[in-house]
Amino acid sequence: MTVDEFNAAYPVGTAVRAYPGARPERDADATRIETTTRSRATVLGGHTAVVWVHGRGACIALTHIDARLGGAA
Repeated sequence: MTVDEFNAAYPVGTAVRAYPGARPERDADATRIETTTRSRATVLGGHTAVVWVHGRGACIALTHIDARLGGAA
């Protein structure tokens, strides 16, 4: 999903499940965080689509974000 697609579909405050390390498909013990977005998605370093979420001090790649059913928190 591109930054523009993510931002059009999910406003700041959207409930998400975030995987700050590996996704569970790659690591059964992957950390899962139920949280909300606190920024619009942006491109980091000219190459990685990311979003900032509540409860984390670092951004998370959009490939490691799943919007939760039910929309914004």
